[in-house]
Order: sequence, then structure tokens, then C-alpha cells
Amino acid sequence: MVTRDRAPELVVAERLLALAERAGATQAEVVMLGTDAALTRFANSEIHQNVAERDLVASLRFVAGRRVGVASSGRLDDEGLRALAAGAAALAGVQPELEEPVVLAEPGPLPAVRGGWSAATAEASPELRAEVAAAVIGAAGEAGVLAFGSFSTDADTLAVANSRGVRAAETVTRARLVTICMGADGEAGYGEALAVDASTIDGAAVGREAAGRAVRSRRPVTLGPGTYPVVLEPYAVVDLLDMLGTLGFSALAVEEGRSFYEPGRRIASQIVSTWDDATDPAGTPTAFDAEGVGKQRVQLIDRGVCAGVVYDLATAARAGRRSTGHGLPAPNTFGPVPGNQFMAAGDATREELLAGIDLGVLVTRFNYTNPVHPKRAIVTGMTRDGTFLVERGEIVAPVHNLRFTQGYLDALAAVDAVGRERRLLAGELGTCVVPSVRVAAWDFTGATGR
Repeated sequence: MVTRDRAPELVVAERLLALAERAGATQAEVVMLGTDAALTRFANSEIHQNVAERDLVASLRFVAGRRVGVASSGRLDDEGLRALAAGAAALAGVQPELEEPVVLAEPGPLPAVRGGWSAATAEASPELRAEVAAAVIGAAGEAGVLAFGSFSTDADTLAVANSRGVRAAETVTRARLVTICMGADGEAGYGEALAVDASTIDGAAVGREAAGRAVRSRRPVTLGPGTYPVVLEPYAVVDLLDMLGTLGFSALAVEEGRSFYEPGRRIASQIVSTWDDATDPAGTPTAFDAEGVGKQRVQLIDRGVCAGVVYDLATAARAGRRSTGHGLPAPNTFGPVPGNQFMAAGDATREELLAGIDLGVLVTRFNYTNPVHPKRAIVTGMTRDGTFLVERGEIVAPVHNLRFTQGYLDALAAVDAVGRERRLLAGELGTCVVPSVRVAAWDFTGATGR
């Protein structure tokens, strides 16, 4: 659902651009962010909250030569827009001049993206969300555990207009179910589902997944510190891709010398390939970024070798490249990020992944991960909500959650098998489509106490 002209958000943006021009802007950009979001929460196997929010905010980037002011407002009547333009102009007037000219997007082709919007999600009712939550709760009850979590249905609008003629608007939908099932002794299991179409989410299946992990987590044993082979479930693999996307595959990180990325450098096993592609309907499709630039597919790792990074307009201009459509709304000091990552599937079943481990660990997901050496991608964190001891290819016992300090590049280099099935999941940067992987060596420093 992409339009270039008369979307209601673009009508407002046109008025704001005209006000910015009258206030003295040499260039201007308006980003409209709209949300129509609803959420149903449940705890102790009871639904306890339904909330909904509808909002539309305009952000104006006011350019006066090499001075830039950015201001935002949710007041979109004539007086509110005039105040917004005046405020952005005043901010620009007190800013220091930039060393380089500001680059705004020119009108260009946008990819023909399909599959990013669903009426079932946009029109989802509290009753629909309650039915899905009830299915989770029912599955948890059958297993003798309690369900905690939420089911959200969102319709998000992005509209971009600038003084160079860019006009683009798009609405996409997302539905996400998250649950943690817990038993009387604190045993816990995690489950999640993400989709464009809310009607495709199977609450009972997610509930059974999380409840099953919780039941299998009863009476955990303690595993001593050491280096063990691991099977990482897709939830844990998301953390790897998110962290590497932040630390290494941003053109700004490369420019500032804090990235591990070097063209042609081998950083992973030959069976590891990753890319970013917002146009693939297997993910969460979007057509353009917050600068109005069309999304492009970018290969990040090609059979273990560094292949590319993502650019926004500013980093692309400094590098003599073209933006790949990964710009964030101004003011943006974070740089471009890959928000729609994919990892290539392998050919291993789950049983085959486990069969390759004589003594090791099955990890459901990670928690509280933080980089301790960004350039080397060394990360510290812990396991959570389903950590199991594997012996001779079989899950034999739950283990207390484990702390780790691990080089994520070292982990990718040690991948010796990749699962054949992939899942669409939410991450910190956006969304990921990922399989399970087996890593030959993972450095655990000790148990967390639970």
C-alpha cells in the first residue's frame, strides 16, 4: 500500500513544507509517523489489560544552508503546523554549520512490495486478541503451568515528503504474540510468533511450545563453566544477527573505524550467509526508508565472507555510494541499520543438529546481551527460558541459566550445521528470518543461580 501523492499524511506534509519554505528553509523534509496499535496482556493465565493507541506525529527537518533544525509535533492543525515550522527554523538558526552540505533524497523508483499489509491485522478486535490469548492460556493450563505475555496488532504508517519532490506513503501491519510459561518452582519456557497477518498466528501452538519448555525445565542441574558445543534456537540466532547488524554492518560504524567489517574478510563458516531485504514477503515488507529512498537487498555475509553494509544518504554521500534505503528519521546519530535480516537455511533437521553434540547445550534464547569489545564483536549475556543439557545427541536435563562472554564472530566461524526450517521473529533492529544453528564452541563463564 504505497502511494506517491494524495495520502492524508502527505497532504499535511505538503502544508508543512510550504510553511518551512516561507520561514526561510533552503531545503526541508517532513516525516510523518502514524501508529494504530492495540495490545492485550495476560498474566497468571488471566487476561488483565487491553490498551489501544492511535497517533500521528510530524517531524520537520528544516535546512538553512548548512544549518539544520529538527522539531516534531502531534498537533497538526494550522496553528500547530505554523508553530512547528517556526520552532524548527529557530533551532536551525542556533546550530553550528555542518562541514558538509545536507543531502536530501531525489524522487526515485520504489520497489513493488507486496505482502506488508493485512486487513485482518488492521481491523483486529479485542475479541480476536482475547481468543488467541485464551488459546495460549489453555495450552499452558493443560501442561500445568501459568501463561504470561501479550498479543499486539499494529498498523504503522510512514509518509515522507521533501522539497526536492519526494512523495511516498505506506502503511504496514504487524501482529506479535509473546509468552513465557512458568511453573511453581520458577521453571520457564518461551514462545513467540510474528506475522503480517494476525489471523495466521496459532496461539495454541505458541502456548504448547512455551509450556513444553517450562515443563522440561523442572529441577535443573548446574553445569560448570567451560567451552561447549551448542545448538542455538532461532530466538538466540536473532540476537547474533541484531548485534552484528549494529556493530558491523552499518556504513557509519565502518566510517568511524569501530566495525569488524572489511570487504572480502572471512568472518564466518562457509555455510553462513546473511542479507537484509525489506522487499521479501517472507519477512515484513516495506518499500522505502525514513528518507524516502527505495529499499534495496544488501548481501551482508556471502558464504562466510564480508559482502556489504547498509547506507543512508549521509554515509553514502561521504563514501561515494548510493543509499541502500536504510535511513532512519532525523536527527539520527545512530547511522543506518539492517532492519530486515535473513539467514540462509541449511539442510539439517532439529534431530540432526542435536545429534552432532556429544556433550553440550541447547539454548532457547539470550537475555541482557551487551557488547564488551564492539570491534571484535565480543558480547556478554546469559541464557533464559529454556536451557538444556545435551548428551550423545539427546536432551537429558534442564540446566540453570548460564552466563557467557563470547565473540559472536568466533561463533559464526564455528557454525558447523544450519537448520532447514526458518522462523520470522522480532529483533531489536527490526525483524529477522532465521534458522537454528549448531556452533562447535561457546564460552560459558558460569551459572546465573536460576
